[in-house]
Amino acid sequence: MELQGRSKLLRIFAGEIDKIGHQLLYEAILLAAREKGLAGGTVLKGIMSFGPSSRIHVARLIELSEDLPIVIEIVDQDEKIDSFLPVVNDLFEKCGRGGLITVEKVDVLYYKAKK
Repeated sequence: MELQGRSKLLRIFAGEIDKIGHQLLYEAILLAAREKGLAGGTVLKGIMSFGPSSRIHVARLIELSEDLPIVIEIVDQDEKIDSFLPVVNDLFEKCGRGGLITVEKVDVLYYKAKK
């Protein structure tokens, strides 16, 4: 697959304990993106966050949070990201928890697989 130039970045904010049944939400989203043939995705674990509830989630040695922030980033062509958004919305609805989904225009400068 080749990816270069004008593309979109789908950024999804969720909690690390968000689940659909027994599957973690971030895992379900990333596996669905792979299944749909998107160019690639990454799951990042945050160390501190707050959202609509204004509740602080923080990672400290003394007080271990059970729900640290998770950010899922997926980059691909505009059309592929646009067609994947209903899948993400459906997974969020099944999860039944809050979150945030954003889309940004990006310029892909380099995208190559290992040889």
